[in-house]
Amino acid sequence: MTTITTPTSTPAGQRDSARRLEETWRDPPGLYGWFAAINHKTIAVRFMLTTFGFFVAGGVLALIMRLQLARPENNLVGPDFYNQLFTMHGTTMMFLFAVPVMQAVGSYLVPLMLGARSLAFPRMNAFAYWIFLFGGLMLYAAFLLDIGPDAGWFAYVPLAGPDYSPGKRVDFWAQLITFTELSGLLEAVILITTIFKMRAPGMTLNRMPLYVWTMLVTSFMVLFAMPSVMLASTALITDRLVGTHFYNPAEGGDALLWQHLFWFFGHPEVYLIFIPPLGFMSSIIATFSRRPVYGYPAMVLAVIATAFLAFGLWVHHMYATNIPELGKSFFTASSAMIAIPTAIQIFCWIATLWTGRLNFKTPLLFALGFFFILTLGGLTGVILASVALDLQVHDTYFVVAHLHYVLIGGAVFPLFGAFYYWFPKFTGRLLGETLGKWNFWLFFIGFNVSFFPMHLLGLAGMPRRVWTYPAGMGWDQMNLAATVGGVMIAASVLLFIINVLKSRRHGVPAGPNPWGAGTLEWGTDSPPPAGNFVAPPVCGGRYPLWEPDGVPAHVTGLADDRREILVTTLMDAVPDLRPTMPSPSIWPFLSAIAVTILFIGSIFTPWAVVWGAVPVAIGLTLWFWPRKKETRRNVVSEVHP
Repeated sequence: MTTITTPTSTPAGQRDSARRLEETWRDPPGLYGWFAAINHKTIAVRFMLTTFGFFVAGGVLALIMRLQLARPENNLVGPDFYNQLFTMHGTTMMFLFAVPVMQAVGSYLVPLMLGARSLAFPRMNAFAYWIFLFGGLMLYAAFLLDIGPDAGWFAYVPLAGPDYSPGKRVDFWAQLITFTELSGLLEAVILITTIFKMRAPGMTLNRMPLYVWTMLVTSFMVLFAMPSVMLASTALITDRLVGTHFYNPAEGGDALLWQHLFWFFGHPEVYLIFIPPLGFMSSIIATFSRRPVYGYPAMVLAVIATAFLAFGLWVHHMYATNIPELGKSFFTASSAMIAIPTAIQIFCWIATLWTGRLNFKTPLLFALGFFFILTLGGLTGVILASVALDLQVHDTYFVVAHLHYVLIGGAVFPLFGAFYYWFPKFTGRLLGETLGKWNFWLFFIGFNVSFFPMHLLGLAGMPRRVWTYPAGMGWDQMNLAATVGGVMIAASVLLFIINVLKSRRHGVPAGPNPWGAGTLEWGTDSPPPAGNFVAPPVCGGRYPLWEPDGVPAHVTGLADDRREILVTTLMDAVPDLRPTMPSPSIWPFLSAIAVTILFIGSIFTPWAVVWGAVPVAIGLTLWFWPRKKETRRNVVSEVHP
């Protein structure tokens, strides 16, 4: 049975146990092992690299748009290609970068913060990655073949319908949504299960790290929000491919239905992107202030309140439609109300910084940049929450400026800080501080040079999504400034890439806990072994490494020659079960290929859903087919009451 011993009773054979654990939990070697890998750290690193690749691709598209708009009557790109550029840029950043990268970081860190040896459902985690990768590659392959989507990242009907967007461009967009949302839903299920059932003994809900709380809340939001856009995109593709009329008013459909379904997902998506960085902020501020975050209960309740209110705001994207005026008043009030929990968190962080002993390293600089940028974005959000003001700047560059201040300020600044903070844990080496500071200041200045003038452009009447504009409108200088800022942002990201490549091999060795942080991921080696912890910890506080009795004991009794984990109870994390996790398998990869063929085939013929289901069923069956050897070994290991 599983027992708990004190840390002083170190097992004599720990070194042998560590070696056996490494052999048990690591992925197989070679080409087969590369495709069969299921270790959560391996998959998470691939996820992060892939999402960052899409981030760079989306940034390059944005830079081309800025170069096109740098001067009036420019002809760098044509109008049709420009339509594809802004659609691909928005789609990439919203569906292939912002939400997936948050889940990717979470799938690496959450098990370590919980003191667990793995994520729940590791094969499903690998399948989610492959589906995401194939969906992104499909979209970019279509773009390179000049059939990239061109109806905007929110693809309003009837513009995206069969009458106004013939051909296959919108079909690829709609099917990408199915790919990415399926991947996101699977990751949400995995994270919720891990957080609820795989915490270290002693880690009650009241002791969970604030970052884990944000990932738990985000995962529940994904479960409620993403089915809405999957339903919407499926209805769109059936309208286009098999002649249904969900969005065709002439046949009893409703074009406004698309906006309701899309924004019921779309506005919570902003918070799917924004809430995990709140957890980054809490981790970084606590470590570099050298004290626990002030107001833990208020922080947790504020995150939950933010998530709840996020589902009551979607109509503030639809003030220009013919919805009832009374309804608009309700959504104005709820849009203003969501500032309250955000303000609570900001005041708690300020109190933490005010009473702490600050250590001004690069992660903290990005955290401080978050305060400035997000506050400006929040203020313009209050303006857009008002019906009267929103109608004045609707579909202008003011909205573009607000969107980027909220999303880049609220997500990308903390994300950069998080990479500087956890890079030592990922690789065992520190990122360079000098290049880090250059990265921060170029990004901070470049961002404001690029996006602040867009507020003024919007107030001056420049509409969004225009390919070019005539001279003499008074927009020339501000557009040129925005382009200069875009070049500075690109230079900043290039410095970050150089820093990563250089530090990966030649960075200062970090050791297990280079920042003196207090949460459990810093209690194991950097990078962590395949099984995360040789001796899984017992948790004695919210910042266990900072408290004298924070890790009062370690779990013993778990097998080191098979993938055995400890399952604990939901509320109090009391040891409950010790099931065995599945071994590496190539079937998640092959099943993802089969699903990809089905999805892509359905763009060209609905019969692909029928014949494509056969290989999918075969793949899933073999995925779950039990092995006699493993079954016998698990039966032998069972302990009868």
